[in-house]
Amino acid sequence: MRPEDALPPILDLDRLVHEPARLTILTVLAAAEEVEFLYLQRVTGLNKGNLSSHAQKLEAGGYLETVKAFRGRIPATSFRITAAGRSALQAYRERMRAFFGA
Repeated sequence: MRPEDALPPILDLDRLVHEPARLTILTVLAAAEEVEFLYLQRVTGLNKGNLSSHAQKLEAGGYLETVKAFRGRIPATSFRITAAGRSALQAYRERMRAFFGA
């Protein structure tokens, strides 16, 4: 393969998914039906502000859904991956496999 032939697959990556924190968030969400904010924060190692920011970007892209609820009087935020998010994550994985030849 010529070096110039390797560039298009990488350039075609979904930039919303490719960012490491968002890739981690989507990967965790893909393994569960719904994930609470605090659990996701603990697993990803992101602080509250960063997690919120990345979640908002993924939600704006249609890749995750934010679920607001109450446990008694205490607010609880959870996230779910959408069908579009699951498809984007799968497409990302396939592109990476094709690029690295795995």
